[in-house]
Amino acid sequence: MSFRTEEVAYVQPAQPAAKASQQQRSTAEYRAMDAAHHIHPFSDMGALNRTGSRVIEKAEGVYLWDSDGNKIIDGMEGLWCVNVGYGRKELADAAYQQLQELPFYNTFFKTTHPPVIELSALLAELTPAPFNHFFYCNSGSEGNDTVLRIVHQYWATQGQKLKKFVISRKNGYHGSTIAGGTLGGMGYMHEQMPSQVEHIVHIEQPYWFGEGGDMSPEEFGLARARQLETEILELGPENVAAFIGEPFQGAGGVIFPPSTYWPEIQRICRKYDVLLVADEVIGGFGRTGEWFAHQHFGFEPDLITMAKGLTSGYIPMGAVGLHDRVAKAIIENGEFNHGLTYSGHPVAAAVAVANLKLLRDEKIIERVKNETGPYFQKLLRETFANHPIVGEIAGAGLVAGIQLSENPKTRKRFANGGDVGTICRDFCFNGNLIMRATGDRMLLSPPLVVTKNEIDEIVAKAKKAIDATAQQLGLL
Repeated sequence: MSFRTEEVAYVQPAQPAAKASQQQRSTAEYRAMDAAHHIHPFSDMGALNRTGSRVIEKAEGVYLWDSDGNKIIDGMEGLWCVNVGYGRKELADAAYQQLQELPFYNTFFKTTHPPVIELSALLAELTPAPFNHFFYCNSGSEGNDTVLRIVHQYWATQGQKLKKFVISRKNGYHGSTIAGGTLGGMGYMHEQMPSQVEHIVHIEQPYWFGEGGDMSPEEFGLARARQLETEILELGPENVAAFIGEPFQGAGGVIFPPSTYWPEIQRICRKYDVLLVADEVIGGFGRTGEWFAHQHFGFEPDLITMAKGLTSGYIPMGAVGLHDRVAKAIIENGEFNHGLTYSGHPVAAAVAVANLKLLRDEKIIERVKNETGPYFQKLLRETFANHPIVGEIAGAGLVAGIQLSENPKTRKRFANGGDVGTICRDFCFNGNLIMRATGDRMLLSPPLVVTKNEIDEIVAKAKKAIDATAQQLGLL
């Protein structure tokens, strides 16, 4: 079965007036300039240029407005990152003030500055007790590159230089740099990479709906976790440095592992003296109703990768949190030869401090845990109970994956799941809802400040899009 989605007519590139201001440009002009000069991330540019990009001009709270005046509710908070919502003056003021006082200085050459000091102290208060030291970068991708450097340096200081292998998971996402892309077990990315980092291997993901077969979720969680032990024994425990995983898989489809998975992963890591890394780029800073998603699942990592919600996406910044035992080894054993021009950038740090104080002082995360998160999860499950093409709702707090399924009762997936997801995403797009598709799973991750009325709007529009998808497939 094949499907065709509606395309917007392509507008031939025009030559706009040289001095035209933003306010004077039409949507057609913006699209023409975009097609002529801009290469988008993770996009088929030929197809995109034929349809034309949606031009987003402004945002407030949980809403966006495009250049045609359409009001769109953002069910994906940008790209999993606008935790405090759009238009927070406190963050703009923090950036403006810092730009006036110290717009930039590096943290190389025995130098520091107040914003990065304040941020580090604040993170030490907000992260679990063993985390008191932080290394800064510009993104989650760079954070996971940094993790590799820290892991290898740590084992070198312990006299165990053979510990080089890092184990990750298929369909995990850890960034788009060469190192981050290698860590992520996504074949379509690996196909386009000119090289991959050595000593990285992958085990299967804990995706019960799609891969659990006849096992119960609990049995499947243990079976997938124990693949880690099998891999460690095959490589030799003396050769394995770390295991890295997102507490829940984000870009892979909001896949929440069974309850048995993470306790067993932690047991195995401790048994074989393997560092445990939590990639909290998506899950961190309140998404599940806890400050960090690993707290929701009840395990204790040795390293934490952070980004996105660290600044609510207002300015790029990433970080790695180091457990005290790892930090001690790095600090007390000579020079750590890693750094970036913008490590601990003062403006980014100032915005991060203002952002984290909003999350803390306005009790935004507590509200996600106790009010809006449970409301969101309950409403989704009630709305899609017995839906003809919804097989599973996975999630906690304000993140959810909606599994589209040809036969929900038997967990049969669509053979052309990517096409089905695209159909549904396009219905969302036309209905002024941002809901992401990963294959045959539809993803929602609204800003943490979303209200119950706005949740009602998101879920109602999601249902309308999924109903329309089922109708197009002849299943409703």
